Amino acid sequence: MKFYPYKRLNRPVLLRVTSVALRLSDGTRDQLETTAYSTQQQAVALGIAGHTDWVSAEIAVSATLPPGANAPDAPWSDLRVLAVLTDGETNVRTSVDLTLDVEGGRDWSGALKVFRDDHLGRAYVAVYAVGTVDGVRGRSIAETDRSWIIDTASDEPVRGLQLEVQKASFKKSSREWLQAYADAPWVVDTSARVPTVFVNTDVEGVIDLLDSNGSGVESKVRDLLVAQMSTDVWTAVFHSAIGDLEVEPGGRPVFPTDWQGEVLREMLPDVIPGVHVEEALRQVHRRRTGESGWVELQTRIHYAAVRRADATKALAFAIRSLEQMNRESET
Repeated sequence: MKFYPYKRLNRPVLLRVTSVALRLSDGTRDQLETTAYSTQQQAVALGIAGHTDWVSAEIAVSATLPPGANAPDAPWSDLRVLAVLTDGETNVRTSVDLTLDVEGGRDWSGALKVFRDDHLGRAYVAVYAVGTVDGVRGRSIAETDRSWIIDTASDEPVRGLQLEVQKASFKKSSREWLQAYADAPWVVDTSARVPTVFVNTDVEGVIDLLDSNGSGVESKVRDLLVAQMSTDVWTAVFHSAIGDLEVEPGGRPVFPTDWQGEVLREMLPDVIPGVHVEEALRQVHRRRTGESGWVELQTRIHYAAVRRADATKALAFAIRSLEQMNRESET
């Protein structure tokens, strides 16, 4: 957790999305169903309506401040609540003041506008309560502990890691860098806006197996292959995310606001268990940039990737199918 040289609230702001509407190119407005956003996933999917011509989206939000925010003896004044939209890919950052619902209450509400041309994929919404403390204006006294995701393309409101899968002949690919991996069944490219898995069509049978809808042993082998691929993906994206951190002047690493931040928040509890994710991020950063501890951490990183890929389950199912097949052949 962070430490501040002034008094703050010790609990986070609670943020909810209450409605989503699209403004279309012909000027009409489409109020989306509640399936467009998920409180559990803390995500909004603007592609759910199937429109290709929307211009902007209006995201109505409600924020509840922790107890004590508006106490008469609070050590701050000029209280304001801001909803902030950020997009690390396009460097867009916009904010809007929320309005107090009832005098003396703790609920604030308002609406953010998301312009389609400003975003390539995902943006993030957080809420900050700010005030004047010790004569200094604009100090943050509380904020959300997790941002909502605004996905401008997805048709499902989920936080999960977005991946693009492409099939290519590594030997003949127009991407010359793929030719160096001609004997690999797949490689993971984390340099793109969305992590991309390239599957090598030159490896006989891989594509047929991945695309198969068969049952029995074939399906279990396919699931095992997908689990191995997923393990490689999670390992690669974690290393990419942890290797590209912004660091504050005091040396404190900052969570990224794009898919890299989601990967870190997802995996860090298994990499450094038992501590808050911000402390886990600091510990991993110190080990990676320090003189010791990074090599020893690789086992925990691999373990976190295996868990995300459900590799143990896929392996157990494959072994069970093989045992059953062997028993049937013996009889």
